[in-house]
Amino acid sequence: MGRTVWLLGSLLAVGIAYILYEPSFDPEALRGARVVITGCSSGIGEQMAYEYAQLGAKVIITARREKRLQEVVAKMSDLGAQQALYVAGDMGKAEDCERTIQTAKDKFGGLDILVINHLASTIDNKFFQFLWDGDMDYAEKHIQANYVSYIRLASLALPMLHKNSGSIVVVGSGAGRFGVPMNTIYSGTKFGLRGFFSTLRQELHIQESNVSVTYIVLGSIGTELGKKAIKDRGLDTTQLMAPVAEAAQTIIRGGATRQREVYYPWGQIWTVSKLWDFFPQLADYFLEKSVIGVSTKFDRSPLLD
Repeated sequence: MGRTVWLLGSLLAVGIAYILYEPSFDPEALRGARVVITGCSSGIGEQMAYEYAQLGAKVIITARREKRLQEVVAKMSDLGAQQALYVAGDMGKAEDCERTIQTAKDKFGGLDILVINHLASTIDNKFFQFLWDGDMDYAEKHIQANYVSYIRLASLALPMLHKNSGSIVVVGSGAGRFGVPMNTIYSGTKFGLRGFFSTLRQELHIQESNVSVTYIVLGSIGTELGKKAIKDRGLDTTQLMAPVAEAAQTIIRGGATRQREVYYPWGQIWTVSKLWDFFPQLADYFLEKSVIGVSTKFDRSPLLD
């Protein structure tokens, strides 16, 4: 009995040490690094562009709004980017993914870091705030932009990344670790991304490729989109949302140190993830109450009529 307790205690201590361990980060290692970031017209993507610029990287950013990209690139140059370029396009379209990676090849001669961060267009009011209603046009649109395009970008970039022992950084969500009501399609794409890129990491290792794959598990971040989603649900918890700049810095550090998974904010998102892993029904109860229980802005799914 004593040996069993000792063994369990030792395993727990090793587990906690592993969780809390954070590899040392050398900012100078990113000076001159060739980086592509998608989804940079606002929020975390925009902030990552500024952070990489301050570190002296060469960066290509993408988004749909060209005027906004021009403003971001101008600021990146002021902050110290060795090069700051943009590709205006919709990553839900194959040709725009191809154009983005080809630009890195043509302008930089290669690629060291690919940060995939974009979302499907959020102009329709269904995003983040509806019960699944069977709308397959909506589903296909979001699966194409939020899942298929991530795979396409990584596949296009992989030859250059392999040549340079580079890194793929996938910006995911807590909704890809545990189900979140009123996020059915979004959550489905994020679960899919974690599965695909976890398996890709294994396959790269089997083939002795030195490309790292980092999956980011984000919680509530104080972006404008995040704040809108919270308010649309009738919640008043925006003061609890984590700062955008710190989220961006955490993502960059995680990719640069080649970590497998990064949770941010750690205390919030890691705890809920583990609760889901070990006590899924209890986690469901709290998630349902926190999202549905206080919201008055949703209609019953027509699939249940």
